[in-house]
Amino acid sequence: MESRLLVLLLAASAALALTGCGGRGAVQAENEEQVPVIEPEVERRVIDPAEIDTEDFEVGFFVGQMSIEDFGVDTVTGLRFAYHITEGFFVELGAGQTTAGLTSFERLSGAAQLLTDSERDYSYYNLSMGYNLFPGESFIGRNRALNTSFYLIAGVGKTRFAGDDRFTVNFGAGMRFLPLDWLALHFDVRNHVLDVDLLGEQKTSNNLEAHLGLTFFF
Repeated sequence: MESRLLVLLLAASAALALTGCGGRGAVQAENEEQVPVIEPEVERRVIDPAEIDTEDFEVGFFVGQMSIEDFGVDTVTGLRFAYHITEGFFVELGAGQTTAGLTSFERLSGAAQLLTDSERDYSYYNLSMGYNLFPGESFIGRNRALNTSFYLIAGVGKTRFAGDDRFTVNFGAGMRFLPLDWLALHFDVRNHVLDVDLLGEQKTSNNLEAHLGLTFFF
């Protein structure tokens, strides 16, 4: 009987010892999980958001040279107004003015003139659609880059020349440089196609224009 009591006491003591060890082990494991071994020291960076204008309107002027077929090359000046529908497409309203020179016939004949002075005034306006084909950047040196865009443009309008208004189709290409987010420089080459009948027969006249422009976004 005494041996049985002794066995029961020993078993109870062992159970209590195991329970106490397990509890202390769980508490110690929980404490170890709560205290990180390595405390990270992350230094937060202060980031300034880019100041990029979101204006879609563009207005400016241009000056260049225009070759009026059979009448030589003269200075052309004009204005342009554009609305950027998306990053790719834009609509442009343009107007320009130049003065036609003398034809080779007039130079050779001496006194004969095909047009009066007022009829030599060449002015046009057109509505065109453009598409930014290759937007990108151009680098000036190592530390400065300009946003650029190569675009195609085409449209229709009217030209006042030789005393008549003539339907005109224009098409060409241009390059836009943005030294500032609100300022753009343009280089454009365009062809103005219209029908003329100055010598008694109607012909299609191709009038090439190349100009530099300055525009402002607002």
